[in-house]
Amino acid sequence: MKTLLSKFWLWYEKHKTVNTGIAAFLFTLQLVHLYWLTTDVVLVKLAEKSLFNHSLRTGIFAFLILLVDYIEIPAIISTSLLYINEVRKKFNYKSLWFLIFINSQWLHIFWITDEFVLEHITDHSGTTILPIWLAWIAILIDYLELSVIIDTLKKFFAELKQKGSHSL
Repeated sequence: MKTLLSKFWLWYEKHKTVNTGIAAFLFTLQLVHLYWLTTDVVLVKLAEKSLFNHSLRTGIFAFLILLVDYIEIPAIISTSLLYINEVRKKFNYKSLWFLIFINSQWLHIFWITDEFVLEHITDHSGTTILPIWLAWIAILIDYLELSVIIDTLKKFFAELKQKGSHSL
């Protein structure tokens, strides 16, 4: 097993720029989800006004928003690998915190669904045994993605810059 892990990390390091780029791209797509969450859920509850274009709730646009939401799973996995690799090579608290932020998303995905958030934050009808404050925690967890998105993009552009300087 140790040999298999060693081979994996060698491969990961060999393709670090591509792996970092994939993680950054997948997590950056989550900005679509955060836009929807902010404009169609949070603002509705806090200001009783939606800035979300309601025509985007149907058809291909609704499908794309849903697809981006499910892309969060490979985004979490690929970005976790990025930070696990950093912690594995040299322990640092920043990478560890980002790893915790990323993996807190599993709570949002598997425990508190977007349907729960929409239903209870925007006063749609329905019942649940879960309290409303749990929906707000799920929303706050989603916003932890912003720091990870920024950091993975920085890492990707730093990798590209480093690769560019090596080819000169």
